[in-house]
Amino acid sequence: MCELLGMSASVPTDICFSFTGLTERGGVTGPHTDGWGIVFYEDGGTREFRDWLPSSRSRIAELVKQYPIHSRIVISHIRQANVGAVSLVNTHPFTRELWGKPWTFAHNGQMKEYQYLPGGFQPIGTTDSEAAFCNLLNRIRASFVQGPTACRELWPMILAFCQECQSEGVFNMLLSQGDFLFCFCSNNLYRYTRRTRQQKELLKDVQMEVDLNGITGHCTTVSVVATQPLTESELWQKMQPGEAVVFKDGDIVWHHLPD
Repeated sequence: MCELLGMSASVPTDICFSFTGLTERGGVTGPHTDGWGIVFYEDGGTREFRDWLPSSRSRIAELVKQYPIHSRIVISHIRQANVGAVSLVNTHPFTRELWGKPWTFAHNGQMKEYQYLPGGFQPIGTTDSEAAFCNLLNRIRASFVQGPTACRELWPMILAFCQECQSEGVFNMLLSQGDFLFCFCSNNLYRYTRRTRQQKELLKDVQMEVDLNGITGHCTTVSVVATQPLTESELWQKMQPGEAVVFKDGDIVWHHLPD
């Protein structure tokens, strides 16, 4: 299956270090060779990069690894195709505009015979993931015509949708509209939060060491979510099946644990 990477930070932070580790899994240390994508939220908009080539040999991915884009929220995905052809339109993350904000979605897993329900938001490609994203946005828009008065009103609805999708198969998911990062675990998702001054860190997938203070500064909160841990010594916490976490500025602002 695919792999996910998400970040929420208290100040604009670059994710080159973590992204470098993820891209190695796209053909070097992992089998996820069917495309990749990454979305950075910046100044109310997004920067988006995608390629249908494996991330480990994509020249676009090489550019992203070397270009320190600073963002508070990042969502990235490397693909191992199971539904839908290997093509640019089927690469994650997917984005749509709703209420004047760019919404971004990435999914890891497979839902057998999942159906798109016709509505205002329509899939461009042929993946079950994009169909689910459009179904979710159509449900949100139908329930909040003018938009919610607070983001917190959305989270129980998004959780209920994720639980429905989980009943159809595997549904690990990241979602954002620039203010929060919503994460849902179906079977494999890890998270950690870095708050203090920290020494050098070593990636698991490539021999690369970095001084994290040089990236984030001394007073930054950064939370990273990934399908599998990306670093050697940081204390990654495995999320439970059915667990949902919402981050804002690197901190957890809403948390659901399964019964």
